[in-house]
Formats: sequence, structure tokens, C-alpha cells
Amino acid sequence: MSKSKQYILSLDQGTTSSRAILFDKKGKIVNSAQKEFKQYYPKPGWVEHDPKEIWSTQAAVAAECIAKEGLNGLNIAGIGITNQRETTVVWDASTSKPIYNAIVWQDRRTAKYCDSLKEKYAKVIHDKTGLVIDAYFSASKIHWILENVPGARKKAEKGLLRFGTIDTWLIWQFTRGKAYVTDVTNASRTMLFNIHTLKWDEKLLKIFNIPKSMLPEVKSSSEVYALTATTLFASKIPIAGIAGDQQAALFGQMCTKKGMVKNTYGTGCFIMMNTGKEAISSQHQLLTTIAWKIGDQVNYALEGSVFVAGAAIQWLRDGLRIIKKAHHSEKIAKEVKNNGGVTFVPALTGLGAPYWDQYARGTLIGITRGTQKGHIVRATLEAIALQSQDVIEAMQADTQEHAKELRVDGGACANNLLMQTQSNISNINVVRPKILETTAMGAAFLAGLAVNYWEDIDEINKIWKMDKSFENKMSDKNRSIARSDWKKAVQRSFNWETE
Repeated sequence: MSKSKQYILSLDQGTTSSRAILFDKKGKIVNSAQKEFKQYYPKPGWVEHDPKEIWSTQAAVAAECIAKEGLNGLNIAGIGITNQRETTVVWDASTSKPIYNAIVWQDRRTAKYCDSLKEKYAKVIHDKTGLVIDAYFSASKIHWILENVPGARKKAEKGLLRFGTIDTWLIWQFTRGKAYVTDVTNASRTMLFNIHTLKWDEKLLKIFNIPKSMLPEVKSSSEVYALTATTLFASKIPIAGIAGDQQAALFGQMCTKKGMVKNTYGTGCFIMMNTGKEAISSQHQLLTTIAWKIGDQVNYALEGSVFVAGAAIQWLRDGLRIIKKAHHSEKIAKEVKNNGGVTFVPALTGLGAPYWDQYARGTLIGITRGTQKGHIVRATLEAIALQSQDVIEAMQADTQEHAKELRVDGGACANNLLMQTQSNISNINVVRPKILETTAMGAAFLAGLAVNYWEDIDEINKIWKMDKSFENKMSDKNRSIARSDWKKAVQRSFNWETE
């Protein structure tokens, strides 16, 4: 079949929904489908998903996306998978049934356990994985399941259990247990993977008391891993690309050269800088991670995660109810000239990079009798930009390089006021692409390269197109004031939650 009649199917398994997007040879979206799934909050700070529902929604949207276009499996050249990272599933190898719900990356139940490891193991874990010890990553979640699910530890030691991040779980399901794999990007987020040797690390497994038999085989980000084996598609389709969501977005943004930076504005903000062949050890509380591996070539990245970005807008809508819809935030913020002296630190689930204070809490400061809802909404948009700038500054300090531009994606980057604010705060050009689905696009590109749908990265580079560029309009003096007010407010949010 000619490539013009074939497409790449990208499966984007996110924190709140499963999506499927069909891309053609020119990188255009041919069709898409999406299904939300339930979020479970069993206790304060706990967040879970039902792995079976993740699979059923992902399978459903994949079938729907193809059927809507009147296509079948023969029209699909390859499948790329991108996923919420760190989220942890443990299942029985013989039945393929999860032994517990998926523990989501946002979950904080292992925070105290992580604290107990810091004094003794912080350096060795950072040196091997590029990560800081935090409940965010998979290792402590696996440990919790083994310690708290009856019989789990015994089964694991007999080699009867399997662990996977969501990519691994989906591929296991798509191949009916024939393929038990992950890629380097997802492995690098577990806190069990040595990013220099590219292997599961025996010492780390010992620290967390996790049997090696539980772990999948680690592959590159772009290769044919297996063919689908379910009845979902009439023909077998190669699964050929895997990348954790932020690495997929970096690739989808074509940040393929050293020093290029992207920011994804989603539930949180995820800023990544391509550092090329060098794994730069951060001195400013950033994560060193694997960007991707294509062939024998590994690219590394620095990453800073802001835990609450778009989620702060959702809080204005659902918690405070001062906006009716998320996209109203721009209009309401424009009703006032400035923030009226209000600064909001949205540490609603602690602070991520570069602070890593899991006990920080949201702080709204500078309120007076004259404060209106427009000031709070504007302060929230500014907070998203200010948090992002904290990370960008740390990256520039680590690399001694000033980023030339910031490529942006994610739902909130449609907000022009936010993008302009980001340019003002960062004194950098903010560039928004024409196709905002860069995460799904990155997975599609990786899969397409593996099955020769696209010849090489140069061909893909020509697909990426700019929609709009935002340039700084703020004076150095006003920027300095904004940054100073922000730093003071952040200090006041630290270490609030003590229990």
C-alpha cells in the first residue's frame, strides 16, 4: 500500500483521558478520538486510576479513530505510544490482572518514605538516575504496592508479578502479553534505571527492595517492538515508537538540537532542554533525564516540572468558581490593568522544580479591599509564567547558555495573554506551533521513523510550522519587580504542611 494511503496512529495516554490521533505524511491530523476516565482519591494526597479502564478507553479510541475515517489496520503503517510518566501498574504475569490500582505520578502517599531515604541515598540515586528522591517517581510506588498489597511481596519474589509504566501496560495488552518492554525515556523516570549505563541498576533495586524479574526489557524510543495481537485490528500493526509524554513533546516540537527548549502547559508545566549527547548533572535541582534514543544515539535533557499550572485555572473554575470556563481566564484577566499587587503561588500539591518542597502550600498574598477577581485571575496566569521562568533560569545556570527561544504547546498555550506574559517574564521569544498536539506528534514521528514512513529527522523538521511568536514588551525594571515579588511569595509558601 502506498504511503499516501497509510497513516501513523498515535496513542496519547494522559492523566485524565486516553486519546488517539491519526497523522498523515505531512504531519496533519486526519482524525482523532478521546475518552476521559475516572480519577480516584482514596485519601488526601492519594491519586489512582483503574488500569483496566486505561486499557479499555485507549483501545476504544484507537478503534474509533480508525473507524471514523473508514480505515482498517492495513492503512496504519505503525503505532506510536506516548504516556503519562511515572504512573505505576503492577499486575499478575499469568492472568494479566492488576493487583492494585495504578498509582498516579501526582500521588504523594510515599512522601515520608522518600524522606527517610534522602540522607543516606540522595547522592547515589542522583548520580545514577539524574533524579531527586521524590514520591513523584515510580520506585517508591512499586515499593508501596509490594509492602501493602497482601501477598504481593511473596509473588514478586517468585517472579510472578510485572511492573510497568503505562506504555508497558498498554503494549502488554496490545500484544496479549507477548511483549514486555519499555523505552529509555520511561525507564529513566522510575528511579531504578541508570541513565549512563542504560540498564536497570542492581544497587537501586536493592535500596527499594524490588526484584529485577518485575522489570520490563528496555528498548530505544524508535524501533519495531512487536505487532498487535488483539482482535482490535483485523491485521497486525507494528508498535514502533514509545516516549514519555514530555520527551515526546520535545521531539514533536523538533527540539532536536542542543540548547533548544520547550514548555508544555498542561495540568502542570513541563520544561525540557535538549542537552545533546551530554547528561548534565544539575546543580540547581533540575532533573537529568533521557530525551530519546534513536538507533545507537542517546540524547539527554534537563527537565523541570511545575506541578500546578493549568490545574490552577481549573481551581479558579471549580474551587473558587470565579470563572465559568477555563478559556474565560484571558478575558477576565484583561479586565484589570495589572495584578493589583496580588501574587499567587499555586503550590496546591507542593512545589516542584527547582524547589522540591512537597510540604509547600498555595499562597495568595497582597490582597487588599480593592482586590477584584480579575487581579486573582491575572496573578494566576502570571504564576504559571513565573514558575516556568524559575526552571528556565535554572537550566541556563546549569548549561551556561541563554535559550534563544521557548517553543510552547499544551492546552493553556492557546491563551495569548499567558504567552505574552511568559515572553515578558522570561525576556525570550515564545514560539507557538501550528499543530499543538506535539506530544502525540512526537510519538508519531518516532514510530514513523522506525517503519520508514518518514525517511529521517530532516524530513520531519520540514513538517514543523510556526503559528505565532510572542516578543518581550516588559521593561527590565518591571520584570525585576515582578520576579522579586514572586520570590518573596514563594518563600512564604515553603514547608507549610508539617503533618
